[in-house]
Amino acid sequence: MSLNCLTTPRYLPRYLPQCFASFRAVSHLNRAPASFSRALSSLAKPFGSTFSFAQARSPLAYANKAFLSGSFGRLHNAKRIVRRKISSSSVNKSVFAMTIAENIEAPKEAPKEVFRKDYKAYDYKIKHLNLDFDLGEEKTIVKAEMKMARAYEGDTRPITLNNGSDLTLKSISIDGAELAEDAYELTKKFLVIKNPPSADFTLSTTVEIDPVNNTSLDGLYKSSGNFCTQCEAEGFRNITYYPDRPDVMTTFTTRITGDKAKYPVLLGNGNLSDSGDLEGGKHFAVWEDPFVKPCYLFALVAGDLANIEDTYKTMSGRTVILRIFTEEHNIHKCAHAMASLKKSMKWDEDTYGLEYDLDLFNIVAVDDFNMGAMENKSLNVFNSKLVLASPTTATDSDYYQIEAVVGHEYFHNWTGNRVTCQDWFQLTLKEGLTVFRDQEFSSDLNNRGVKRVNDVIRLRAAQFAEDSSPMAHPVRPDSYIKMDNFYTVTVYEKGAEVVRLYQTLLGKAGFRKGMDLYFKRHDGQAVSCDEFLSAMEDANETKLDTFHRWYEQAGTPSVNVTCAYDPAAKTYTLDCTQTLPETPGGGAGKKPQLIPLAVGLLAADGKDMELTVAGKPQGTTAVLVLTELHQQFVFENVAVAPKTASVLRNFSAPVKLTTDQTTEELIFLLANDSDEFNRWEAGQRIAKELLLALYAKQLKGEELVMDERVVQAFKSVLTDSSLDKSFIAVAMSIPSEGELTEMLDLADPDALHCVRNFVTKSIADGCKAELEQVVAENTEEKFSTEYDSVAKRALKNLALSYLAKLKTPEVVLELVKRFEGADNMTDQVAALGALGGIDGPERAVVLDKFYQQFQTDPLVMNKWLSIQAMSNIPGNTEKVKALLEHPTFDIKNPNKVYSLVGGFCSSYVNFHHKDGSGYDFLGDLIVKLDGLNPQVAARMVKPFTRWAKYDLGRQAVMKAQLSKILAAPTISENTYEICSKSLEQ
Repeated sequence: MSLNCLTTPRYLPRYLPQCFASFRAVSHLNRAPASFSRALSSLAKPFGSTFSFAQARSPLAYANKAFLSGSFGRLHNAKRIVRRKISSSSVNKSVFAMTIAENIEAPKEAPKEVFRKDYKAYDYKIKHLNLDFDLGEEKTIVKAEMKMARAYEGDTRPITLNNGSDLTLKSISIDGAELAEDAYELTKKFLVIKNPPSADFTLSTTVEIDPVNNTSLDGLYKSSGNFCTQCEAEGFRNITYYPDRPDVMTTFTTRITGDKAKYPVLLGNGNLSDSGDLEGGKHFAVWEDPFVKPCYLFALVAGDLANIEDTYKTMSGRTVILRIFTEEHNIHKCAHAMASLKKSMKWDEDTYGLEYDLDLFNIVAVDDFNMGAMENKSLNVFNSKLVLASPTTATDSDYYQIEAVVGHEYFHNWTGNRVTCQDWFQLTLKEGLTVFRDQEFSSDLNNRGVKRVNDVIRLRAAQFAEDSSPMAHPVRPDSYIKMDNFYTVTVYEKGAEVVRLYQTLLGKAGFRKGMDLYFKRHDGQAVSCDEFLSAMEDANETKLDTFHRWYEQAGTPSVNVTCAYDPAAKTYTLDCTQTLPETPGGGAGKKPQLIPLAVGLLAADGKDMELTVAGKPQGTTAVLVLTELHQQFVFENVAVAPKTASVLRNFSAPVKLTTDQTTEELIFLLANDSDEFNRWEAGQRIAKELLLALYAKQLKGEELVMDERVVQAFKSVLTDSSLDKSFIAVAMSIPSEGELTEMLDLADPDALHCVRNFVTKSIADGCKAELEQVVAENTEEKFSTEYDSVAKRALKNLALSYLAKLKTPEVVLELVKRFEGADNMTDQVAALGALGGIDGPERAVVLDKFYQQFQTDPLVMNKWLSIQAMSNIPGNTEKVKALLEHPTFDIKNPNKVYSLVGGFCSSYVNFHHKDGSGYDFLGDLIVKLDGLNPQVAARMVKPFTRWAKYDLGRQAVMKAQLSKILAAPTISENTYEICSKSLEQ
């Protein structure tokens, strides 16, 4: 952020001229060299004779620390300190000037925003990269040898290589000749070679790095005693000096040397070409990757690891060796991940004709990992929670996630690795596309309707919320300060919905044609979203003239549909209006989106009607393409009035839909719609309308009365034997507090929680007998991973969660019994979670039993932390604080942080407690965490970005926490960006 942003009215402190002079002086120093006296004169001028050196040792030493600590948030820090402190009688204006002047000889660099419009291709080609790692316990030596050539004509241009953190340059040479000190310039962020040769040359560097103390888990670091890497997005610069950008692609050769006893396994990208023993108890391995790739796909793993091995025969008959590595004591938990990998390889061949291209595919599971997993070429590194599973330690949901994420990372081999991104602004090109592919993979292997529902639940809960927050951005952002912050649900999940739009508009066959052309044109290239759009258009000989707006405009469009039947004309008309919300960086000037609306009409008997539009038969579902702010669509030859319309089938576009349908029509859809998504959606809309009506009553202090029609509607779903049991489980779930918050202007969390509890308990009361019957009928004696058994467990545990809301002694006793008798983690955690929300002695007993049973299993302990943190039992904040000191918690482990702190943030009662204690807890933790792992800290800021959705009292407290975080003396770029943007709303 530039200095200019500080001049907006809400940031102006009381002593405006003095502050401007101070900022002007620092800005002046950053622009060009200046003497101390000149800067001091500029600072002191507005204060006249009040300025003195004696005043330099003042209470504003804190301001000095915050403003000039080297933190990227110092400009925000200073403005807040000035606003907070300058009016105090104990602090005068000249002190502030002096504290800045004291440090003028070490000016600091403000965070710089990077813009998509400024993209330029790199000036040099790297024909090949040789890397040599000598892994050490204290320091690691990395030698890099880049074979380079000009990619331009004309006068010589300097070579600019990215410099990360904690690199120590030991040597630098070109074609074997050491460079003089004046031949290059090393700054905090770059290594610049001033005058490289005009002919092809080899640039060699040797650096020293410290993986052992790398708590950011970005670059090369150690996890559980093993070396591993994470280079996306910008971690490779923490390993060596390099053009760390996705459009610089080359082939890699990696030599790894390490202690053989400590690190018997040495893994890299590609195929193993050489290995052997060395003197001093060391050994080495050389890995060759024949496919060009950007450096973010580089990977290295070294450690004492066991593995399971299998093979896969590709559609062309090649045999690929498959291995999954983990610590010895976890090796029995890898079978499901291996089976998922083989399913993924087969599915990609069958669905897209895409075959794996190397002889070896490795997966490594590590405990300390910022992300879920990473698709490094032939060496996928996974968060261990997404690999390790056994029936007694992993839930059905864990198994499902492992299958999906293994598929996702494998699918990246083509959508991300073989064809990658031109720049990081195009991240959705690989992530949105690959999320869509893994969604389709999971849909084909499981229940498609339930998968679609779960994807939309996540989209609405997380992405719609992001779209209405200060962090709203298009799926292809226009700017960023720290790219790590844009691995978002918008880029991933909304990006997947944008890809799905292509398939909805072009059909599955048309989408496949577009994919084939995309790979044919761009294999081995770094391209943009525009190339993907062109491939879809050209392959189908069509034009999607306004489709590009989905990449350019932030925010969730709203679509309102009203329906009318004309018996005389025998037509049924849909009147459609789209509204585009204002978002940061745009709003009033937004243009209409291209929105496909999949629509069906239901007759009075509940059957789908045949549809005709513009004289063309459409079957029972027509895709109507809304391209204007207002349009009408007419169904022809409608002999009798439809009972109602089914609009936005299968959630055909990522929009917020409203209609003029009555509750009775929604109940009819819930009972009859052939589209599983819209059947579920009808129940959600019924529940939302009720919840919001009751919320209004709660705010007024009126008595809450349950609508019995809603109870009966849910009961009919619960007892419908024609429905898939897993579908019944999702259809019986009511909207979360978070989703309801998105529908309100200023939400009161206490009132929302009270109302949702009332509705849930009312359904449980009204369906008690049926819920008990469901539990009895779906309890199996023997555990099985077959789909029918998984579906039964889902429905049974959903019924138990409803019954737990009654909190009767009989229910508590039944839950304890089921906890103690469970032969699988799904049932055990379901019972534990239900008891976790009931304030009684049984809760403490089962939590302790669970801990004693699984205290040596870190992944299961994450569940233990999460269940306690999520509890809405009043006063739970102090319990969560105490868990920070528990032996099972480690603030340096992202999984632990997400489980405990992330779990706590989902507690509407405790996180949003009106005394601000929950907000204060999170704010303090973020400040501490930011010094260890900025990526994780920035993610934990996200709950505060929603401050504008809550009542004014909570808004003030949340904003104060954001300001507190910004005032931290060593705030990272990651956290600075999220906090500062959040306060700009």
